[in-house]
Amino acid sequence: QVQLAESGGGLVQPGGSLRLSCAASGSLFSIADAGWYRQAPGNQRELVATITSRGNTNYGDSVKGRFTISRDNAKNAVYLQMNSLKPEDTAAYYCNAHTPRGYDFWGQGTQVTVSS
Repeated sequence: QVQLAESGGGLVQPGGSLRLSCAASGSLFSIADAGWYRQAPGNQRELVATITSRGNTNYGDSVKGRFTISRDNAKNAVYLQMNSLKPEDTAAYYCNAHTPRGYDFWGQGTQVTVSS
């Protein structure tokens, strides 16, 4: 089992930055791939960024060059640094852990609103 809790969301002006954190519990986290997904009202959940247990990263096209995902296995945490935020980045952001056996775990989400 993996339990995930996101934090760091909020209201930010266009062009600003936010750093999301995801605290994980459970011994499986260090061997799981981790990621951030987002969902805006009326839209499907979409990939933001993923990071493997070895640190290999992948980004959605809309956030490449602006967002950076990282993890600290010693702290059981994964982070998302978001720079140059745009109004279209407004969404609920969810942390995900994907275990080697194919199980998915999700956090409760944190809201990010980009608006002037």
